[in-house]
Amino acid sequence: MKHDLKAQTSLSLIGPSVRFQVPRPWRARLDTFECHFTWNLNSHRNHLFLLRDKLEDISAEDGNLWLGHIYNLQAYVHFLLASEEETPGSTMSDALRCFGQAGEAFRQVRNTVADEGPWLLVNYGNLAWLHYHREEWSESLAYLGKAEALLREYPSPIQGQPHQKVLAEKAWTLMNFGQDGKRSAVELFRKAIEVEPACPVEWTTSKALALAMSSPPDESSPEQEADILETLRCAVEGDPDNLYIAVVYLERCGMTDSRGIAERARELTKEVLKRSQSSYSGIRPLLRVYREHVSLDEAIDVANEALERHPTKRHLKYCLANCYKWKIFSHRDSPFIEDLRSRAISLYEELCSLYPHSFLLGRITLASLYAQSSNHDNMEADKIFRDLLEIDLEPAQRQMLYNKYAKFLHFSLQDRRRSIEYHMKAAEILHSSRFRRESIHILTQIKNRRMDRMCGEIGDFLAQLTL
Repeated sequence: MKHDLKAQTSLSLIGPSVRFQVPRPWRARLDTFECHFTWNLNSHRNHLFLLRDKLEDISAEDGNLWLGHIYNLQAYVHFLLASEEETPGSTMSDALRCFGQAGEAFRQVRNTVADEGPWLLVNYGNLAWLHYHREEWSESLAYLGKAEALLREYPSPIQGQPHQKVLAEKAWTLMNFGQDGKRSAVELFRKAIEVEPACPVEWTTSKALALAMSSPPDESSPEQEADILETLRCAVEGDPDNLYIAVVYLERCGMTDSRGIAERARELTKEVLKRSQSSYSGIRPLLRVYREHVSLDEAIDVANEALERHPTKRHLKYCLANCYKWKIFSHRDSPFIEDLRSRAISLYEELCSLYPHSFLLGRITLASLYAQSSNHDNMEADKIFRDLLEIDLEPAQRQMLYNKYAKFLHFSLQDRRRSIEYHMKAAEILHSSRFRRESIHILTQIKNRRMDRMCGEIGDFLAQLTL
């Protein structure tokens, strides 16, 4: 049974050779400390699996300047997953190990003689919270004391505002939590940079990335898009060794002006392929540029070369599988595509085992590939969809799944009634997306054509639907 620390004046702690009292304000001190445990980062279980895999795919090579932040977030994800029952691959020990790696990473990347500094504020707060949840009271108090000592030694230049190192880590962390998180990250980076104008270059680079990711081109006004492009351009100039931001800038430029994009993409490819291939190397946005401005065949060649150089990197297998998918779905009726489809199916099957808990879209793609194969393996495709329907998904993912399954039922199984039912399920989920809009459009078309016995039911459904 866990102790109710708020209800007690003090708590006697007994260790092998020590007995002491924990003061009542302990939990209140924890609650006010800036760290992952107080940033309201709790997310849907499925997103946590996805985030855990994403963080594992970011390489520790080449002195990644965000490595301490990566380990801190990775540890917190392990903690959240380990707090649930029967979560594979995450334990409290994993969380403790990653928090330890975070502290070591912060010390290694700092160009300073000091072993401790404000860069460890979040890490110490995290460790205080983790030991608290593990009921390791003396360790929790020790780390809380370390964190508070750092705050006294390195107070924030602005009273009432967290230290700029804390703001930057919180900003980087929030970039991994949806559009709202990315928008918040932009503002937090802005505050941190205002306090420390001579800030690490990765702050301005990440601020530019957060701005671009929080404002897709189809949602930006011409003035906003011009500001985003200028911010990205300045980030590229200020961080010339960062190929990821260079590729993101190229991709964004190509959305408004495609001149010279193909040539620049080929130039960047030579540099990207020389680097160690982490998921932050720039290969994924680079392949998107090839898809839009070069050719799918060349995209496949680039992905193949990257994988040949680094055959154990699972995210590169995902990149190649994506290239296969683009090629197959854009030439689905061509007879020469069948061999490529077989290779894609084999690769997606492997990826399902490499990403056992976070490969939702890949599994949906695999089902589509089965359904379109020469032997039309609709039974296997339907089994994949039905298995996915049993998973606890967040609303946006479930909406996408319903929409995809509805189209599979219509085109592959010729089951129009169930297809309509799943389009209705997708439309019922109050999440604005192209999948919802598409399902509503399809239902509206069926109703207007009056060629289905469910037209009346569809009309009643659409009339009551919240838009």
